Amino acid sequence: MMNLFCFFTHSCSRGAYFLKSVVVIITGGLVFSSCDYLDIVPDNVATIDNAFSLRSTAERHLYTCYSWMPDHADLRANPAFLGSDEFWVREQFNDFDAPAINIVRGDQNIVNPNNNYWDGRNQAKNLFEGIRDCNIFLENIGGVPDMTEQERNRWIAEVKFLKAYYHFWLLRMYGPIPLMRENIPVSSSVEEVQIPRDPVDESFDYIISLIDEALPDLPETIENEVTELGRISRPIALAVKAKILVTAASPLFNGNKDYTGFTNRDGTPLFNTNYDAEKWEEAVHACELAVDAAHTAGHELYRFNPNIIVNELSPETETKMDLRNAVTEKWNSEVIWGNPNSRADGGSSHSIQRQAMIRGLEPEWIEVTSTRGNLAPPLHIAEMFYSENGVPLREDITWNYNERFSLQIAGEEDRFYIKEGYTTAKLNFDREPRFYAYLGFDGGIWYGHGRFDDENTHHVEAKVGQSAGMYSPNTFSRTGYWTKKLVHYENIVEQPNNYTIEEYPWPVLRLADLYLLYAEALNELNGAGSEALTWVNEIRERAGLETVQESWSNYSNQPNKYKSKEGLREIIQRERLNELAFEGQRFWDLRRWKEAEGVLNNTIRGWDTSQENAEAYYRPLTLYNLNFNTRDYLWPLREQSLSVNENLVQNPGW
Repeated sequence: MMNLFCFFTHSCSRGAYFLKSVVVIITGGLVFSSCDYLDIVPDNVATIDNAFSLRSTAERHLYTCYSWMPDHADLRANPAFLGSDEFWVREQFNDFDAPAINIVRGDQNIVNPNNNYWDGRNQAKNLFEGIRDCNIFLENIGGVPDMTEQERNRWIAEVKFLKAYYHFWLLRMYGPIPLMRENIPVSSSVEEVQIPRDPVDESFDYIISLIDEALPDLPETIENEVTELGRISRPIALAVKAKILVTAASPLFNGNKDYTGFTNRDGTPLFNTNYDAEKWEEAVHACELAVDAAHTAGHELYRFNPNIIVNELSPETETKMDLRNAVTEKWNSEVIWGNPNSRADGGSSHSIQRQAMIRGLEPEWIEVTSTRGNLAPPLHIAEMFYSENGVPLREDITWNYNERFSLQIAGEEDRFYIKEGYTTAKLNFDREPRFYAYLGFDGGIWYGHGRFDDENTHHVEAKVGQSAGMYSPNTFSRTGYWTKKLVHYENIVEQPNNYTIEEYPWPVLRLADLYLLYAEALNELNGAGSEALTWVNEIRERAGLETVQESWSNYSNQPNKYKSKEGLREIIQRERLNELAFEGQRFWDLRRWKEAEGVLNNTIRGWDTSQENAEAYYRPLTLYNLNFNTRDYLWPLREQSLSVNENLVQNPGW
């Protein structure tokens, strides 16, 4: 349903947003001369009165507040997918308008920024409008007559959380932002409405205060799952609070000397450039409470429990399905927060499952156009996953890294991972289960999709002339790898254009993410120790790996690495990158760790997918040279926003 409070924005400049009764909200700035807002005040007063005159109409505005939630599963709207180096798409990719492709290729700009959540442009929502609607709700919900106080308090708590989350989304992108504590009276002068940005520490404090206010009135669990799954519960709020505090304690926001001298026009520093260890203490406490709340609510690491009858599976396949379905099995035990309004479905060509799903698992599927297969992980992502011994490839004393591009024929012992008798690169052999659960590749087994017998599964044939090879300019992997992790195993491809998809709500935050945040915070606060390792090893056990202690002691050329704070930090960070790969986490993690400059100044490479034989196919090709600068850690403000609101300052480097 159309937002009852949206029509007025069409009457005003994009620089100004006026509430129709007594309030306004600032986004990029305000332009009074371009909007005759007085003409709409009388009608607007009636509209707000009507909206909060009954419980039923107030509930619509509650859902309006939810409607501003960023579309986490949308490849166009969420920059963390195509704006990172986890995927690469062909140079002529034109299935849909995906601004984030320009971000990773170094084409961000100040004239019309990509995925601009400040102004609501380029596939992004204007989150300041969302905050405005939250403020309207909070200011008026007290007057609704026909609802209980308990229900009113719950709704208020939900909207406070949403208001906090929208602020956090902006803060994570832009750094210092203007805090919208309340909507500004329409009687305010031009000077009063041209508000500056608030310092980062003050912004984090305000966001956390909103969540703390919300916590007492949020439900422990969602009882009416049919109609309310996805609404905010106490475990969700605690988990998000933990993530926010870990972000606040991370190097990008905690003692970052790069922002020395970054101030408002009045000289107010926008970043505290002094490191504060207490931020990690707050993060540890928040993670502990969040983990306890998640466990109390019944959340646990997912284990495969098929919805359909399958033949007895090998331990290898069971582990792969434990890992793969932790994301794609809707509302499973591991999902703390799923977004039902952002679904991995099959509605259009930009669907994340269509773009991830390989086109041809069978020769007769070669002309299928309903699947796209464009989400192609580059070679450095394939190399990122551990060896079968649970350590990085370069560290494994039993794994010959220099021979990774040479060829090998799969034997019977490989049959649950690679087609027996198939020739593929050594890079694809002797890898951890997440490699095989998350990636499709030439010769690799792809379980499901109509074949549920472990001894008779699909496998990928990706060279030119084969079923998954370069056949159509719109439906192939540019690198020779596919993102199997995001595709539900029950999806069925039927010739020629029918692709039946098991859709799932996007898992915004799952228990594995929370465990690894907890481990990270513990290590940063206390140094390497058994408590931090406990949470990492929980993740590794589900992934079919030995403990950190066992793997590094027995197989790494740095056997004592996990015993130091710096070494364990590197291990935890790699564990996050591996476990949460392709879920939109890498993009933000590399930034908050201040590792993006080292990682994203990188060469994108893939196999030579234009070849017909293995010797030619398995030659690494350079596809692109990435360039990431210090300025790229934060989004630029749109140039017009700065000219409209003279109290705004641009982010450094832009």
